[in-house]
Amino acid sequence: MHQNKKNTDVGNPNTGPSDQHPRAQWPIWITLAIIGSLLSLFLSWPWWRDFSYWAESKTMWAIYFSVGFVLAVYVFYIFFGAVRTLFAHDAIEREEAAEEARAQNRENRS
Repeated sequence: MHQNKKNTDVGNPNTGPSDQHPRAQWPIWITLAIIGSLLSLFLSWPWWRDFSYWAESKTMWAIYFSVGFVLAVYVFYIFFGAVRTLFAHDAIEREEAAEEARAQNRENRS
């Protein structure tokens, strides 16, 4: 029998960049989320449609874009966390498969 050992410790020197703690990566995620949200805001701005979709109230339009921007940042941030989780699960599965292959090689040599 073999014991599964996963490199998830932050201080472990055997960990790579993908094994870093999420707190170390959140500034990058939030920056990318803000950039993506700004691009989305820019693409949805009414001048692309000759201002034909401007609301009667400029205040309500500003509130609409402000709330939409905050929600877009949140959605991008959560998306990056989900992608990180998917990659972490893939790395764990690959590690387990490699360990099983090594164990079979040892058994075949014996």
